[in-house]
Amino acid sequence: MGFKCGLVGLPNVGKSTIFNALTSLQVPASNYPFCTIDPNIGIVPLTDERLEKIRAIVGSAKITPTTLEFIDIAGLVKGASQGEGLGNQFLSHIQAVDAIAHVVRCFEDEDVAHVSPQLDPVADVEVVITELILKDLEMIERRLEKLSHAIKTGDPKLKEQQKIFLEIHQKLSQGMPLKRMALTPEEKSCVADLNLLTLKPAIFIANVSEDKYENNPFAEQLKMYAEKQHEPCILISGKVQSEISQLDPESQQEFLQEWGLGELSLNKIIRAGYQVLELITFFTANKNEAHAWTITKGTLVHKAAGKIHSDFETGFIKAEVIKYDDLVRLGSEAQLKEQGLIAIHGKDYVVEDGDLIFFRFHN
Repeated sequence: MGFKCGLVGLPNVGKSTIFNALTSLQVPASNYPFCTIDPNIGIVPLTDERLEKIRAIVGSAKITPTTLEFIDIAGLVKGASQGEGLGNQFLSHIQAVDAIAHVVRCFEDEDVAHVSPQLDPVADVEVVITELILKDLEMIERRLEKLSHAIKTGDPKLKEQQKIFLEIHQKLSQGMPLKRMALTPEEKSCVADLNLLTLKPAIFIANVSEDKYENNPFAEQLKMYAEKQHEPCILISGKVQSEISQLDPESQQEFLQEWGLGELSLNKIIRAGYQVLELITFFTANKNEAHAWTITKGTLVHKAAGKIHSDFETGFIKAEVIKYDDLVRLGSEAQLKEQGLIAIHGKDYVVEDGDLIFFRFHN
C-alpha cells in the first residue's frame, strides 16, 4: 500500500466527482448535501514508468505497482464536531487516513447549491479546519480528564504529560492546528496515540470549471493560502478529469493534449502526497515479478525488507543495491557487475528513491 488520502471539504464542492476521476469508480455525484454518507474507498495502482523499464530489463513476467487508497469522506459543515450535518462519524473517518486532501470549490455554478451565499475558497477551508481543530480539542480534553485522575499517583511523567497537553490545548483554542505548533519529538510522541486530525499533512485541490483553468481568482486565493501553510495546491477540473478517466489510455493522452493538460490529475496528487508524507519508492525484481514498494524517506534497508515480509527483516544478512539510472544506462545485471555498480550494504544503509534491491536473508 502506498498511502491513504482522504478527500474532505464542504458539501457540493466536487469531492465525489474528483473521486470518480481519480479512481474511475462511479459513485453518486449529486447536487444535494450529504449525498455521500458512508465513505467511498478506491484503491488505485500508481503508474511509475521506472517499474516497467525494470521489468523489461530483468525479464519479469509481471509487474506489481504500489497503490494509493482514496477515501471520499462526506461533506463537513460548520458544527460537525458537535454533531451537525452527519457530524462526528465523518470526523472519525478522517482519523484513518495518512494525508488530507482539501477539495475546495473554485467554480461558480447557479445550478449547484453552495452552503454559503458567497463563494470564498479560503473561508470554506477554514470552516473545515476549524471543525478538525474542535475535534482535536475534544480528544485533548478527554486525555486531560484522564490525566487529572491518574496524576494523583504522584508519577512525575504524568505531570509532564499534563503540562504538554495543557499547552497544546491552549494553542488549539486559539485556532492553531497542531502541525503549526513546531512540536518537539517528545511532544509528538506524547500525542501520537490520539491520531489527531490537525497533525496530518494536507494537500489543497482547487476544483475549477473547464473554462477557468487560467486566471481563476478563486484558485489564486486558495493557492496563496496554501503557500502560507507550506502545503501544495493543485488545480483540477473534476468534471473534465472525470470524463478523461472513462477513456482508454490512448484516448486519454489525446484528450489531455487537446486540453493542454499534459498529465492526469492523479499523477499530480500522487506527487503532492509523496511530498507531504516524505515517501519514496524502491523496487524488487526477479523473473517472476517486478514490484514497487512505498516507504518513508530515511528508512533503513533492513526495515524496508520488512515491508516485503517480516522474515526478510528478522533474517536480514545484506542487500545488493542497484541504482535505477545505472540499470537503465547499462541495460543488464551482467554489465553492472562488470563495472562494479552493484553495491553491497548492511542494515545501516538508508534506502534511496529508485533503488532496485536484492535482499539476502536467513530462512
